[in-house]
Amino acid sequence: MKILVVDDDLDLLGLVAFALRQAGYLVIEAPDGRAGLQAFERERPDLVILDVNMPRLSGLEVLEEIRRRGAGPPVMMLTVRSDEHDQVSALDLGADDYLTKPFSPRTLLARVRALLRRAGGESGGRLEAGELALDVERHRVSIGGGEPVSLTPLEFRLLQLLIANAGSVLTTDRLTTHVWGLRGMGDRQSLKQLVHRLRVKIEKDAAQPCVLLTEPGQGYRLAVARQNP
Repeated sequence: MKILVVDDDLDLLGLVAFALRQAGYLVIEAPDGRAGLQAFERERPDLVILDVNMPRLSGLEVLEEIRRRGAGPPVMMLTVRSDEHDQVSALDLGADDYLTKPFSPRTLLARVRALLRRAGGESGGRLEAGELALDVERHRVSIGGGEPVSLTPLEFRLLQLLIANAGSVLTTDRLTTHVWGLRGMGDRQSLKQLVHRLRVKIEKDAAQPCVLLTEPGQGYRLAVARQNP
């Protein structure tokens, strides 16, 4: 499942994204309302988490635009505890839930799971593409029905995004952001090393990859047909 998180507080944005990634979700981060709306159009997420007070476009304006376009994913608003006006406005504009700050990661994840269940979109914990089957809960991958191979958290996040976009070229910037976060320490060299480690686990010959391919000047592509979204 793909979740878009939009918040201009980069520390909070990073914490929310980290908690969601640890729970196995694909996370797209945006640092303001305008970037969030662009990411929504590009990514078509299954759920959106919006901070109310943001520059460029407020969370309420982003929510209004999403609903105006007839888009129907669940939307959770992040609000200040004492601001009842924001909460009422968000619900009137079509928000499905709101969470007041501060909140715990456990509360956030419980509310996210509840929204996805109500929308009929909670993931079954498995992603497949070609001969690859990724166990989202256990962070393991099976190749051609063979014995599962354990993945590190970074390997898991990289393969998760590749499988979810199997057949498409993913830029290095998008991959590093997903794996390490918007303010993470990942760079092109770190990604290259991570790709090599993942190839050792999923390729017959890591030196001559035929599944996880490098697209020169662009990024990487998983060369298998996507089966389960």
